[in-house]
Amino acid sequence: MKTLLNLWLIIIFIAISACSQYTNDTDEAASPLQSKLDTSLDGPIQRPVSGYGADGSYEVAEIDFSNPQYAGTQVSIFYPKGITSPRPTIFFSHPFGGEEKEYNIELYNFIAKKGYVAVFVPYRTIDVSVDHRYQTLWEGFTKAAADYPNIIDTLKVGFMGHSFGGGASIDLSYKAFTEKGWGQNGRFLFTMAPWYSFNWNSPLTTQQQLQSFPSNTKMITQVYDEDDVNDHRMAIDIFKNINISNAEKDFIYIKSSSVNGYNYVTDHVMPSSRTAFDALDYYGVYRLLDAMMDYSFNGNSNAKNVALGNGSAVQVTMPSYNGQSMAPLEVTDNPTPKYLQFKYQFRCGDSTNPRVSYCN
Repeated sequence: MKTLLNLWLIIIFIAISACSQYTNDTDEAASPLQSKLDTSLDGPIQRPVSGYGADGSYEVAEIDFSNPQYAGTQVSIFYPKGITSPRPTIFFSHPFGGEEKEYNIELYNFIAKKGYVAVFVPYRTIDVSVDHRYQTLWEGFTKAAADYPNIIDTLKVGFMGHSFGGGASIDLSYKAFTEKGWGQNGRFLFTMAPWYSFNWNSPLTTQQQLQSFPSNTKMITQVYDEDDVNDHRMAIDIFKNINISNAEKDFIYIKSSSVNGYNYVTDHVMPSSRTAFDALDYYGVYRLLDAMMDYSFNGNSNAKNVALGNGSAVQVTMPSYNGQSMAPLEVTDNPTPKYLQFKYQFRCGDSTNPRVSYCN
């Protein structure tokens, strides 16, 4: 089933790429899949019932408004129902092709259930430049913050993104931190299988940005073992060059597992509302995000040991079923690539990458 899904994604990607006048800008393509909220996870291992990664107690409310840079679409704000003061907010940049909010709806609802806010901005998949996609995300994020100050607390923020959005989060967060002053009381980055990181609408180069991130920034970078779309070297480059101290960042490598005959596959579409929405999403992503929010926004030292534990047992240990355990997370401050570049569709050494000189 996974093989067929990956083949389907590649076919759709090729079709979209052929239609675009910016074929060198493209990332992975994907279609929104049916939401699986309030149903059991695929596979034998279910959601955690307590601790980090367990669903929160808030009901989820949603506000939608017209996307200022993408006609016919809407920006969505997910927040805890009934709040009376603004809450720390996660600004999420979706993967290429993930324009429908349903693609990552479980993630947005998870954030809101935990008492925080998630902002989703769709950007156009084809017929626009990378700069326009970054501009769309930026204007959606800033309009949400400006129009809903009673919901969004810009003094405590996280920037999170997957694939194209993972690469975009670097530039967008820097702009928000330095030009807008967002995150003065707590800020973090959470990038997943990132694509190329471009410099957009700024006099600085990306390298200068990386060397001048605010000192209170924290970071998780994740890559997935069976990802054959984005070269892990792109994530490694940003992780090593950003000036966040090793004590405040972790590089996390997630491996596939087989438990009780079910395959937990760490491919490029993790996490999403893909065919398989399973324990990898909750334990590999949501659990660490939950702890990162608690540490960054509330200063909880126990949360740091889960989110940025530098390989602590509570960070790397994954759940088990009938005596069979999921593969533990690999955590390091000095990541190195495990595979040659030709494995990947988008390689760090490609001329399209504006940071190609940092790929060695």
